[in-house]
Amino acid sequence: MKGPFESATQAKRLPAIAPRRRRPRVLLAEDDQQMRVFLAEVLMQEGYHVTLCENGWELLAQLSSFIVGGQGHQDIDVVVSDIRMPGVSGLEVLEGGNENREFPPMILITAFGDLDTHATALQFGAAAILDKPFDVDDLLRELQAVAPPP
Repeated sequence: MKGPFESATQAKRLPAIAPRRRRPRVLLAEDDQQMRVFLAEVLMQEGYHVTLCENGWELLAQLSSFIVGGQGHQDIDVVVSDIRMPGVSGLEVLEGGNENREFPPMILITAFGDLDTHATALQFGAAAILDKPFDVDDLLRELQAVAPPP
Protein backbone atom coordinates (compact mmCIF):
# COMPACT_ATOMS: atom_id res chain seq x y z
CA MET A 1 0.00 0.00 0.00
CA LYS A 2 1.37 3.37 -0.99
CA GLY A 3 1.07 6.66 0.86
CA PRO A 4 -0.76 9.82 -0.29
CA PHE A 5 2.11 10.76 -2.62
CA GLU A 6 2.54 7.78 -4.86
CA SER A 7 5.05 9.25 -7.29
CA ALA A 8 6.63 12.42 -8.59
CA THR A 9 4.54 12.02 -11.74
CA GLN A 10 1.34 12.28 -9.77
CA ALA A 11 2.61 15.36 -7.96
CA LYS A 12 3.14 17.07 -11.30
CA ARG A 13 -0.52 16.60 -12.14
CA LEU A 14 -1.68 18.71 -9.22
CA PRO A 15 -2.83 22.15 -10.31
CA ALA A 16 -0.44 24.95 -9.54
CA ILE A 17 -1.72 27.39 -6.97
CA ALA A 18 -1.26 30.89 -8.26
CA PRO A 19 -0.26 33.46 -5.68
CA ARG A 20 -3.20 35.59 -4.71
CA ARG A 21 -2.92 39.19 -5.77
CA ARG A 22 -3.70 41.76 -3.15
CA ARG A 23 -6.77 43.89 -3.61
CA PRO A 24 -5.98 47.25 -5.23
CA ARG A 25 -6.18 50.10 -2.75
CA VAL A 26 -8.39 53.04 -3.64
CA LEU A 27 -8.20 56.32 -1.76
CA LEU A 28 -11.69 57.83 -2.07
CA ALA A 29 -12.16 61.53 -1.29
CA GLU A 30 -15.74 62.84 -1.37
CA ASP A 31 -17.28 65.42 0.94
CA ASP A 32 -20.87 64.27 0.41
CA GLN A 33 -21.39 61.46 2.93
CA GLN A 34 -24.09 59.61 0.98
CA MET A 35 -22.03 59.63 -2.20
CA ARG A 36 -18.87 58.61 -0.30
CA VAL A 37 -20.60 55.64 1.37
CA PHE A 38 -22.32 54.56 -1.85
CA LEU A 39 -19.11 54.64 -3.88
CA ALA A 40 -17.16 52.85 -1.15
CA GLU A 41 -19.74 50.03 -1.05
CA VAL A 42 -19.66 49.63 -4.83
CA LEU A 43 -15.86 49.58 -4.94
CA MET A 44 -15.58 47.07 -2.10
CA GLN A 45 -18.10 44.77 -3.83
CA GLU A 46 -15.87 44.93 -6.91
CA GLY A 47 -12.85 43.76 -4.93
CA TYR A 48 -11.14 47.03 -4.03
CA HIS A 49 -9.78 47.97 -0.62
CA VAL A 50 -11.11 51.48 0.08
CA THR A 51 -9.78 54.21 2.37
CA LEU A 52 -12.11 57.19 2.85
CA CYS A 53 -11.40 60.91 3.09
CA GLU A 54 -14.14 63.39 3.97
CA ASN A 55 -12.42 66.50 2.63
CA GLY A 56 -9.40 67.84 0.81
CA TRP A 57 -7.29 68.14 3.96
CA GLU A 58 -7.66 64.43 4.69
CA LEU A 59 -6.83 63.62 1.08
CA LEU A 60 -3.74 65.80 1.23
CA ALA A 61 -2.64 64.15 4.48
CA GLN A 62 -3.02 60.66 2.96
CA LEU A 63 -0.96 61.67 -0.08
CA SER A 64 1.61 63.88 1.64
CA SER A 65 4.41 61.32 1.31
CA PHE A 66 4.02 61.45 -2.47
CA ILE A 67 4.14 65.23 -2.50
CA VAL A 68 6.98 65.83 -0.04
CA GLY A 69 8.72 62.45 -0.33
CA GLY A 70 9.09 59.73 2.23
CA GLN A 71 7.74 56.30 3.01
CA GLY A 72 4.30 54.81 3.34
CA HIS A 73 2.71 55.66 0.04
CA GLN A 74 2.96 52.23 -1.53
CA ASP A 75 -0.44 51.39 -0.08
CA ILE A 76 -2.37 53.56 -2.55
CA ASP A 77 -2.89 52.31 -6.10
CA VAL A 78 -5.40 54.89 -7.33
CA VAL A 79 -7.20 57.98 -6.05
CA VAL A 80 -10.82 58.81 -6.77
CA SER A 81 -11.48 62.38 -5.70
CA ASP A 82 -14.17 64.97 -5.91
CA ILE A 83 -12.78 68.24 -7.21
CA ARG A 84 -14.64 70.70 -4.98
CA MET A 85 -14.31 69.84 -1.31
CA PRO A 86 -13.72 71.77 1.90
CA GLY A 87 -10.06 72.61 2.36
CA VAL A 88 -7.96 71.60 -0.61
CA SER A 89 -9.56 70.68 -3.93
CA GLY A 90 -8.87 67.42 -5.68
CA LEU A 91 -7.46 69.42 -8.57
CA GLU A 92 -4.97 71.19 -6.27
CA VAL A 93 -3.84 67.84 -4.86
CA LEU A 94 -3.36 66.49 -8.38
CA GLU A 95 -1.39 69.58 -9.36
CA GLY A 96 0.89 69.21 -6.33
CA GLY A 97 1.52 65.54 -6.93
CA ASN A 98 1.89 65.41 -10.67
CA GLU A 99 5.63 66.12 -10.51
CA ASN A 100 6.26 62.89 -8.60
CA ARG A 101 6.37 59.94 -11.00
CA GLU A 102 5.28 57.59 -8.19
CA PHE A 103 2.11 59.60 -7.52
CA PRO A 104 -0.90 57.30 -7.94
CA PRO A 105 -3.26 57.83 -10.86
CA MET A 106 -6.18 60.11 -10.02
CA ILE A 107 -9.72 59.88 -11.28
CA LEU A 108 -11.57 63.12 -10.60
CA ILE A 109 -15.32 63.46 -10.18
CA THR A 110 -17.20 66.72 -10.20
CA ALA A 111 -20.62 68.32 -10.35
CA PHE A 112 -19.02 71.40 -11.91
CA GLY A 113 -17.28 69.95 -14.95
CA ASP A 114 -16.81 72.55 -17.61
CA LEU A 115 -14.37 72.34 -20.51
CA ASP A 116 -11.71 74.38 -18.68
CA THR A 117 -11.88 72.11 -15.63
CA HIS A 118 -11.53 69.02 -17.82
CA ALA A 119 -8.61 70.52 -19.74
CA THR A 120 -6.82 71.55 -16.54
CA ALA A 121 -7.35 68.13 -14.95
CA LEU A 122 -5.95 66.36 -18.00
CA GLN A 123 -3.03 68.82 -18.18
CA PHE A 124 -2.17 67.94 -14.56
CA GLY A 125 -2.26 64.25 -15.41
CA ALA A 126 -5.70 63.03 -14.34
CA ALA A 127 -6.36 59.48 -15.47
CA ALA A 128 -9.99 60.47 -16.06
CA ILE A 129 -12.59 63.04 -15.09
CA LEU A 130 -16.26 62.16 -14.66
CA ASP A 131 -19.14 64.61 -14.37
CA LYS A 132 -21.78 63.99 -11.72
CA PRO A 133 -24.15 62.36 -11.99
CA PHE A 134 -22.13 59.62 -13.66
CA ASP A 135 -22.80 55.97 -14.34
CA VAL A 136 -20.97 53.86 -11.75
CA ASP A 137 -20.01 51.46 -14.54
CA ASP A 138 -18.03 54.31 -16.13
CA LEU A 139 -16.09 54.77 -12.89
CA LEU A 140 -15.46 51.03 -12.66
CA ARG A 141 -14.16 50.95 -16.24
CA GLU A 142 -11.75 53.80 -15.47
CA LEU A 143 -10.60 52.07 -12.29
CA GLN A 144 -10.09 48.76 -14.04
CA ALA A 145 -7.90 50.50 -16.61
CA VAL A 146 -5.48 51.78 -13.96
CA ALA A 147 -5.91 49.28 -11.07
CA PRO A 148 -7.74 46.09 -12.05
CA PRO A 149 -9.25 44.11 -9.17
CA PRO A 150 -7.88 40.62 -8.44
